[in-house]
Amino acid sequence: MTSRNLRFYGVEDLEKLPQLQVLSSGDRLAMKAVAQVLPFRSNSYIIENLIDWDNIPDDPMFRLTFPQPEMLAPESLSKIIWLLENNYPIIEIQETASYIRSTLNPHPAGQVEYNIPTLNNQPVPGIQHKYPETVLIFPTAGQTCYAYCTFCFRWSQFVGNDNFKFATRESGIFQAYLQNHKEVTDVLITGGDPMVMQTRHLALYIEPLLSEEFEHIQTIRIGTKAVAHYPNRFVEDDDVLRLFEKVIEKGKHLAIMAHYDHWREMEPEIAQRAIRRIRNTGAEIRTQAPLLRTINDNAEVWCRMWNSQVRLGCIPYYMFVERDTGASRHFEIPLVRAWEIYQGAIQKVSGLGRTARGPVMSANPGKIVVDGVADVCGEKVFVLSFLQGRNADWCRRPFFAKFDENATWLSDLVPGFGESEFLYNCSTGILPVQ
Repeated sequence: MTSRNLRFYGVEDLEKLPQLQVLSSGDRLAMKAVAQVLPFRSNSYIIENLIDWDNIPDDPMFRLTFPQPEMLAPESLSKIIWLLENNYPIIEIQETASYIRSTLNPHPAGQVEYNIPTLNNQPVPGIQHKYPETVLIFPTAGQTCYAYCTFCFRWSQFVGNDNFKFATRESGIFQAYLQNHKEVTDVLITGGDPMVMQTRHLALYIEPLLSEEFEHIQTIRIGTKAVAHYPNRFVEDDDVLRLFEKVIEKGKHLAIMAHYDHWREMEPEIAQRAIRRIRNTGAEIRTQAPLLRTINDNAEVWCRMWNSQVRLGCIPYYMFVERDTGASRHFEIPLVRAWEIYQGAIQKVSGLGRTARGPVMSANPGKIVVDGVADVCGEKVFVLSFLQGRNADWCRRPFFAKFDENATWLSDLVPGFGESEFLYNCSTGILPVQ
């Protein structure tokens, strides 16, 4: 399969795709209703190589890329279905969908309030700067993906509302910002997915950072799902591999932040060939994924996935907790269960696989890891610590939350031992980067 004959599938295909005809018309209508609210996009590589069509709707790759009725609250789903069944005008369906989206926390973890930096007292478009050493860049041409994951915490980038988007054109503004912030050592190019961009467009963001004036930039990261959802990109496009080599030749570290949610995404031969070609440029591949109910919520999946990644030369990096946005109500897992899955998987891999940190909540104050559950002085508590914090002094300082078997996110937790607050103070400890 080449990019020339790669086919994309959208909402209009949910009722006519031949493989979906095994589902009832009601199930297909429910999927179409969900896709009015949350974005849907898949492609022929996924459909032909990753999904076991004899096992739908339970197949994990199917649930990863095709909308599931449980992703919306029952009352929201019923409302959209009713509008579709009664042939309401598309404008009314869109208005209802827009309202539902507004209730789904489209920008979690203070992205709008605290992460947008300024230059000359003006916001810098398409950039987030949460931690001193790392800046995120959202290229305008990279604001889509080869397929949309059903759990995606950046779902709001893809629903056609410009007020929800982070995006910057190659205007030099982000370069000026980096020149004014010598504390920045890492640049993460993200989206969407930067690997949907043509190589010449991607180079406009990367090549300027290889000059002497950006000597303080040590690492360039590219966040991408393409290694899993369209590995052909790295097999067919020699130009992108030469761009990777150029980064390495200039003495920078290039990290491909590859999103793998299940071991099956690494099974096709072309997926493994893509990994080999990327690694042959000198770039490293670090892997990350969230824990997802009905997709990868058991230790065996993670153990097999991490072992496969190490065998292929990738570096397991993060096991995330599903963020409190979009369809999180369907995919979220109690924190205690997340810790049990992580602990069950990490003990079955070698030391090379134990580079994976988790389970990690990328929340407003920072990246917080659930280190375990303990009984301390007669009280059962979660043991937590920061891997990254808006205040660097918080990092790796243990703190405690009262044990709650139903808690799924940081906001569900209260301090342990009768304390009135955690070590961070959300009202004064979180400040926007200037």
